[in-house]
Amino acid sequence: MQAPSGRDVPDRCPGAVQVHAAADGGLARVRLPGGRITGAQLRVLRTAAAELGDPALELTSRGNVQVRALRPGAERELAARLTDAGLLPSATHERVRNIVASPLSAAVRPLVAEFDALLCATPALAGLPGRFLATLDDGRGDVTALVGDVGLHDSRLILSGVPTELHGGPPLLVRAAEAFLAERAAQESKAWRLAELSDGPARVAARLGTTLGTFRIFGSDAPGPGIHGELAVLVVPLGLLTGAQSAALTALEEIIVTPWRTVVVPAAAMADAVASGLAADPASPWAGVTACAGRPGCAKSLADVRADARAAVAAGTPEPAHWVGCERRCGAPKGRHVEMLATGSGYRRSVTG
Repeated sequence: MQAPSGRDVPDRCPGAVQVHAAADGGLARVRLPGGRITGAQLRVLRTAAAELGDPALELTSRGNVQVRALRPGAERELAARLTDAGLLPSATHERVRNIVASPLSAAVRPLVAEFDALLCATPALAGLPGRFLATLDDGRGDVTALVGDVGLHDSRLILSGVPTELHGGPPLLVRAAEAFLAERAAQESKAWRLAELSDGPARVAARLGTTLGTFRIFGSDAPGPGIHGELAVLVVPLGLLTGAQSAALTALEEIIVTPWRTVVVPAAAMADAVASGLAADPASPWAGVTACAGRPGCAKSLADVRADARAAVAAGTPEPAHWVGCERRCGAPKGRHVEMLATGSGYRRSVTG
């Protein structure tokens, strides 16, 4: 069966070198494999954002960070600072370092580092689309549920959410990504995602000498705000890490940015982070409330969705929902969720996904 891709142009997903011209200026996306960033790196990033663009750091649905409102030409200075901080190890591969990992698992972090190094060391993989996603799940199912293009669930290879009979580690993910590119070329396709290829998972599995499994792997919910053993999950309201909030995190050895617009920090550091405006209470009105950029940052948006979401929270009438300014639905969470879609004459509430 042909999976319609609808792709007639190359993927122009932004990066830290190739920025997107948004209504409020340049938009740079900084990839954080596995969501990991050190406090020292965060200090460099927040300083660069404050000096070159908007001080608020924007968290994405893949655990990356965006800097908005960059002045013309500022991307060169940003890239230089990121390189010095170790946040931009490869100019050729920087847009394809899309790797999410179970954020509460220390065991997957060496695997993330290994896969990232192999990815950047494989010249052909610079040709992956900027939307291509790899997931490294420790077996709990949280990031497998995000349906990456290639992934490991414990050690089992997953292709677009479908398990295979192969087991391995990061080198297997590299082979799977190479097989995607080979199959895409064979189909003369410009697909951005594996599922957009005709029988993509099955054909990539065949290239790897295996078959798809006849069983399902069930995903699990994202880790909610609060204490999880020695770690704490904190909600970042609307996914915007303010200057004060990022400053409260820069003394930490490590921070994990999650695909759910939360951050993971040591539980011992939770009090200072909460004092800066982050939320650790599962009952926080900010839990599950997300939004696209909206006006004035996006020219296509029909409303200032962030201001409207804040007003709903202030009025005490929020519900977990994703607020979007147009039909593109940027940043929408994976799976079933409530959507508040701007129409130009108010919002249309629906359940989607």
